[in-house]
Amino acid sequence: MNIKERKKNIIQAGYKAVEELVKVAKEPIVDSGDDITADRLKNAAATKKLAIFDAFEILTRIQDEENILENKPKEEEKTKTFSGFAERRSK
Repeated sequence: MNIKERKKNIIQAGYKAVEELVKVAKEPIVDSGDDITADRLKNAAATKKLAIFDAFEILTRIQDEENILENKPKEEEKTKTFSGFAERRSK
């Protein structure tokens, strides 16, 4: 198996992982029982947040790898600089 085929297999596995993370994110945070402690609620919410952010991170990496396999140029990230009027006009 060559490298491109392995990367394609890894990409497919990544999509499956994202599907599982979406399932986790869609589930209720906790059961609606009467004794929900703040700590338990906080941990459950943190778990959901982590699942969502991990899914986005995986999708971003998958997109980067697919672009590499298709020989597409890497998109340049625009850096935002916050400057005032005087700083912009001084150049």
